[in-house]
Amino acid sequence: MKMTIHETVDAPVETVFDVFADFRKAADRVDGIERIELLTDGPVGLGTRFRETRIMFGRKSTEEMEITQFEPNKKYAVEADSCGAHFQTVFRFQPNGRRTAVEMEMRTRVKSLFAKLMWPLEFLMAASMKKMILSDIYQLKQHCEHPTAARD
Repeated sequence: MKMTIHETVDAPVETVFDVFADFRKAADRVDGIERIELLTDGPVGLGTRFRETRIMFGRKSTEEMEITQFEPNKKYAVEADSCGAHFQTVFRFQPNGRRTAVEMEMRTRVKSLFAKLMWPLEFLMAASMKKMILSDIYQLKQHCEHPTAARD
């Protein structure tokens, strides 16, 4: 499965990247995230591991993730293994004057027999995942564009 979402944020790329990549504050900025627990010390960057807890498909879900690419103000990638599949999500940031084009690309690769058997249902889950991701991006966008109105 591959899913791509494009959004334009009315804020400079430095601001947008800082907000999107600040995992320490993600639970305060995105309603769907209940908790983020950093598993590595130091600043967020390449190799940072964290545990994210959120409500997905009506159930609490906790996943361990790792940042596998990190180029400030350009892109970062987060990867995780879950439910017999490998997920890679890449966020790319492109400045456009005082605005920023954000592209989110998620790729999923099936790893287990159970996941392969469930794969025909993927299209049903993909719509819900896309809705959740769009909501996350919208809330981060709002925080970038209206930081004093956003909760932080």
